[in-house]
Amino acid sequence: MAPETPYGYLLVHFVEDPIGHSEKIYLSLSIGDDPLKWRRLNNGEPILESVQGTTGVRDPHIIRGLDGTFHIVATDLRVWRPGGQDWELYRRHGSRDIIIWDSPDLVHWSEARYVTVAPPNAGMAWAPETIYDPVTGEMVVHFASATFEADDPDHLGPVLAKLWTTRTRDFHNFTPAEPYLELPGGVIDMTVANANGKVYRFAKQDDTEPNNPLLEAGLASPGVRSMKVFQQRGSHIFSDDFETLASELGQNFAKNVEGPLIFQTNDKSRWYLWVDQYSHMPMGYNALTTTDLDSGVWEPVPSEDFQLPDNTKHGAVLPLTWEEYQRLDSFDFSVEGNA
Repeated sequence: MAPETPYGYLLVHFVEDPIGHSEKIYLSLSIGDDPLKWRRLNNGEPILESVQGTTGVRDPHIIRGLDGTFHIVATDLRVWRPGGQDWELYRRHGSRDIIIWDSPDLVHWSEARYVTVAPPNAGMAWAPETIYDPVTGEMVVHFASATFEADDPDHLGPVLAKLWTTRTRDFHNFTPAEPYLELPGGVIDMTVANANGKVYRFAKQDDTEPNNPLLEAGLASPGVRSMKVFQQRGSHIFSDDFETLASELGQNFAKNVEGPLIFQTNDKSRWYLWVDQYSHMPMGYNALTTTDLDSGVWEPVPSEDFQLPDNTKHGAVLPLTWEEYQRLDSFDFSVEGNA
């Protein structure tokens, strides 16, 4: 098989573990060229971790740069801490940084880099992802952040996350963040696919129904029905012509799903949309599929057909070449790795 032949897939993710400390970077590799069967590399151990900031890593995303360099961007957040979890603290006074690693080959990675991207009045910077903008030649990093009024230095107001963007050409220097998408109740976890000359974005609108317990805590607005995980289509990442093609995606799996990821198979015949359920343990992804991205119609993949280790959480899938697959499959991270 030629080295450049498309073959196999890499999943970059973290692991949910309320007892141990697994909020680190893990790599899972498809079993052969099957996008529904997976195994964790490095004997199930992480390959990267954060020792600064909150000392936790969640929601990693990976992109292949134009020069062939790979970049991981991730949330600087440790939820499971020795003193317990405190989502109020994380939303209102969390890290405004994202964590970045670079690699020339997917197996040797740089030291972690911490970059402040959220504005000074923000409470956090969550679920960063990167997309290439062909108009400007820049990489656009988008993330979710709740911001607070200037007369609210203690961040006591409602926590309504919206999406922001910042631009970079080198993953070291970033432009000031700008608001991108705001929805009633808040919106988080956007992921984007370029296809058919269009842009398809998926995200989660936070719950806003009257029986939502977040209302009592001032974390959501009443009277608006949430789209939950939704799909929209537009002509460009920054266009104003986006239309909604689907909503409430993944609700057949669980009441609470988030963190959508999207990828196309190597033979270009099919798309997969994974949604991350957090209603119960074990947590992790369920899969939907379509052959027509414009249809907005997604069929659930039967659980018996989707083999993924439990508690595999919010990440991204990168289609590989045969050479890259072979390198990952044979690399001994325990001897030559980074963690």
